[in-house]
Amino acid sequence: MLDTPIPNLIRGDLFPDTSHSPSLAELVGYERAAEIVDFCFIANPYYPTPEMLAALAESLPALIKSYPSSNPATAQRALAEVLGVDPDDLIVGNGATGLIALINEALVDRIGVPVPTFGEYIEKLRDPAAAVLYALRADREFQLDLGEYLAWARGRHLRSLLVINPGNPTGQLHSLDEMVGFLEAARDLDLVIVDESFIDFAGDPIPTLLPLAERFPNLLIVRSMSKHYGVPGLRLGFCYSRNREMLDRLRRLVPTWHLNSLAEYFLTLLPSNEAAYRQSLARVTADVGRLRDELSAIPGLSVYPTGSNFVLFRIEGNMTAARLQERLLVDRLMYVRDCSNKVGLDDRHVRVASQGREADERLVDALRDLMREAGAG
Repeated sequence: MLDTPIPNLIRGDLFPDTSHSPSLAELVGYERAAEIVDFCFIANPYYPTPEMLAALAESLPALIKSYPSSNPATAQRALAEVLGVDPDDLIVGNGATGLIALINEALVDRIGVPVPTFGEYIEKLRDPAAAVLYALRADREFQLDLGEYLAWARGRHLRSLLVINPGNPTGQLHSLDEMVGFLEAARDLDLVIVDESFIDFAGDPIPTLLPLAERFPNLLIVRSMSKHYGVPGLRLGFCYSRNREMLDRLRRLVPTWHLNSLAEYFLTLLPSNEAAYRQSLARVTADVGRLRDELSAIPGLSVYPTGSNFVLFRIEGNMTAARLQERLLVDRLMYVRDCSNKVGLDDRHVRVASQGREADERLVDALRDLMREAGAG
């Protein structure tokens, strides 16, 4: 347990400094962070495998003394093998956020963005006013109607649109048929960015647009690899399109040595561990379904549908998301995402990522206790 009381350790001043959440290491230090269950940052708790972690640890001394490849094809080939795509249609980047910044710089002048959303798509624009916000309605559980969205965009003469599927922070999942119908109707647009960072958690077979991208020259798929591969610290992401001209515009902005050596080595481990990866996804999917059901049974919480490995809920009482986050961190050593700084959400929304059945059950027990206390007050 912690030697020093948690309240004396939390760097609460860090929260206003970012539209994301501070890391646990920032809040309480690297040593104490290991004592806290992190439901805030979204990552597969069952992957990488222990054997993969051992291989990374064994190779670390050599890797940190070595430059990564200056040839981007090295990383592209390893990832393309597990994705079943042509490596020349990929750009592997230093996390999805790094690629989003390049996309906004090279391809986006004015873009429709449904909110609430992942803030990087707005904040990394050359001009934040270039984001034309499409407000999702609370009385519809923030569900995005793709047909209404496209009609709204045409009414504003937008040539570029963003869809995150499954949504972040909402968890909403559009079926593959829905996405294909939307892209067919949007063929005349210059650019449709589809962020599939959570799509691997959405079912088996995975309802990704990757095999269908050749049909849509205006489609650019973006994915973070932090979430489904469970390696947010390695900073890996990719974008994919069959439009080589579009990719060439992005490649010109990609710096040399844009991946670190450890991340590049991790990619080479993926093909031989594909079976274990698929098993980890099945475990996460089962866990998050159970987590959502148990959260839905807690009086005082309104829980949204999800097609991802996280659940968004709203506190229907006097407690704010910030207060709930504080109570869980201080009293229960659990860290959840206060979504108050997400455009389009109020100060009662919280997102929690599944961290395995045992940890999830502890979270449910803690939330049940907090809601009972709030109701009693």
